Amino acid sequence: MTDENPAPEAAPEPVIDPYVAALSALPGVKSVSRPLGEWVIEAERSASPALFFTLRDQFAFEQVMDVCGVDYLDREERFEVVYNLLSVSRNERLRVILRTNAETPVASVTGVWPAAGWWEREAYDLFGIGFEGLADHRRILTDYGFEGHPLRKDFPLTGFVEVHYDEARKEVVYDKVQLAQEFRNFDFLSPWEGMTTLPGDEKARGGAK
Repeated sequence: MTDENPAPEAAPEPVIDPYVAALSALPGVKSVSRPLGEWVIEAERSASPALFFTLRDQFAFEQVMDVCGVDYLDREERFEVVYNLLSVSRNERLRVILRTNAETPVASVTGVWPAAGWWEREAYDLFGIGFEGLADHRRILTDYGFEGHPLRKDFPLTGFVEVHYDEARKEVVYDKVQLAQEFRNFDFLSPWEGMTTLPGDEKARGGAK
């Protein structure tokens, strides 16, 4: 006689990729994913630069291809610093994401990849992200004396100053931005949507007499 209600089979144990397990075990790593065929690590800010030395020496990510910033204005730590790494020997890419705010610098990775200094200067210039240990914080894309950081989400589209050549002074000068008119509120409603029916329209359109 067979048992009509057999005990349910135990769910199979999830298969853990050894590579994912190795990355997840690194100090400071919060999550590991592979959404579009490329590995993505989110890590604590304090994990840098030790994490990057490990990724270079033990995981063969020999090159940093880019360092850039992202501004999420509604977050307490509004900036993400994104490092795009390349393993030439294994033909594999890895993205490492750290979070910070406007006041707290991130450790520079120029001791791991000297070429990263150019991109860290760019992130500082455009976002105002500081890098502790970066020898040169001069701006790299904006002009000398530029005020603010133009890729921040709260940076005004008009900027703060405008540049022009002063014929009388025979030099390029900076002036505060002056708008020719005040900002206006524009109504994007279609004129057809805003029309109202006038007396006699029904008759003109062949309606009720």
